[in-house]
Amino acid sequence: MAVKMRLARHGAKKRPFYHIVVADARMPRDGRYIERVGSYNPMVPKDHAERLVVKEDRIKHWISTGAQPTDRVARFLANLGLGPKVEYRESPKRSLPKAKAQERLKEKEEAKLKAVEDAKAAKEAEIAAAQAAKEAAKAAAEAPAAEEAKSE
Repeated sequence: MAVKMRLARHGAKKRPFYHIVVADARMPRDGRYIERVGSYNPMVPKDHAERLVVKEDRIKHWISTGAQPTDRVARFLANLGLGPKVEYRESPKRSLPKAKAQERLKEKEEAKLKAVEDAKAAKEAEIAAAQAAKEAAKAAAEAPAAEEAKSE
């Protein structure tokens, strides 16, 4: 008989509460179970003592007899030091966008970069034009003063 340690959902609508149970793998999620070995309440803060309550000795017993924890229960057990750390593999390549979609995304990114560069160049040109106008105004203001000095 394949035995699993998994979460069985209890609680009201939109107020979940889970029992950590040891059950036959063929039984439904909330169906018949062999033993309840803990509870998990996701509605309380993460540092709260009642968020995850387990019977460590019973969990060790069931793991030694061959019970397989589900991914979520294995993560809980790893955080408590009762089991090995679960390794998650990267997403498969087939979930990536196909070649044409990747080309479109690349073109969009290039267009964005070009727009940013154009805006930066326009701003620099605007600053340069403002400085040139300022220098021209300064030179024009100095020219009449120089002419008055010569005439006197």
